[in-house]
Amino acid sequence: MAEAGLLLVVLVLGLLLSFAGGSVERPRFETLPDGTRQRARMIAETGEEVPATERVNKFLNAQNLAQLAKDTSFFAIMAVGMTFVIVAGQIDLSIGSIYALCSVLAAWILRLHGPEGPSAASPGTGTLLAALACVGVGLGCGLLNGLMVTGLGVHPFIITLGTMAIFRGIAFVATQGQSIGSFPDPLRRVVGWQTSGGLTLTPLLVTLAVTVVAAVFLSRTVPGRHVYAVGGNEQASRFSGIRAGRVKVMVFMTGGLAAALAALVQLGYYGAASSNDGQGYELHVIASAVVGGASLSGGRGSAFGAAMGALIIQMITSGIVIVGIDQNYSQIIVGVVVVAAVLLDQVNQWWRRRRLLARAA
Repeated sequence: MAEAGLLLVVLVLGLLLSFAGGSVERPRFETLPDGTRQRARMIAETGEEVPATERVNKFLNAQNLAQLAKDTSFFAIMAVGMTFVIVAGQIDLSIGSIYALCSVLAAWILRLHGPEGPSAASPGTGTLLAALACVGVGLGCGLLNGLMVTGLGVHPFIITLGTMAIFRGIAFVATQGQSIGSFPDPLRRVVGWQTSGGLTLTPLLVTLAVTVVAAVFLSRTVPGRHVYAVGGNEQASRFSGIRAGRVKVMVFMTGGLAAALAALVQLGYYGAASSNDGQGYELHVIASAVVGGASLSGGRGSAFGAAMGALIIQMITSGIVIVGIDQNYSQIIVGVVVVAAVLLDQVNQWWRRRRLLARAA
């Protein structure tokens, strides 16, 4: 039901942006028989051959929608992982720093096997090693967060606030603040693959795969139901035999894994990484999960809701540009959306408690 409401919001936003954004003139491209694309040309009234153009809707065109999907994918993947954390009644402020640390470590390994590295003869091996290292670091950072939260008994806000600085500091020291590039081809070929129309869809496909797997896990498996139980009432879940500590560690590791996967997609698409990657992503990712229906008090949320929450926020951010609003207002608007989503969640909880009391009476 909640996902249906989010889908309706996406459709309404799309219609508003389609009508309010107007149209724009842009170059027209054509696909050659060998699969390459080049600028199409046309004969002008003067008889000269000039570059061809076409008028398209600013929002509702294939290139913009593919760009929207790509921009959303990095946040959506992490928002799905953050949903696990929030549903369990926890919070992770370090997810952007984990993203940066995974990104620079994988980039460093990729550069060793790139055109300028000493191991350029084995780019496939380097890509595999980079992917494994990226995922391993993400899981390790999540494990560290989970163990400190459960072992020290300190609120996750404090723990992850500290690790947010630690992980990003490690990334900065490892790179000395420099960007890392010159990667081998395999990862870039996979992530940067384009359709015959010149659209890059791999980030979207990865996001869909992550969302489906996470949705099945949360709704159809016993460990997934344990996540909801711990977030809904930790004490009651302990009495029912659920090991709440293990569940908490698992959800933080899931968040770290999601950050690692997003970092891999980002590396393959942009072909570079730096310690500043993911700066401020914490707000965007948490906002996506909350807008998608995850309750900050725990016990409620879904993977599909998180993905659509990320899409809604990205549509708002892109819409600011499309309709010509000053981009300096984007953070203000995103903040207002988050506050509105939290207030709506509080109203829903109050209404639910009131109905339960009425039934009990």
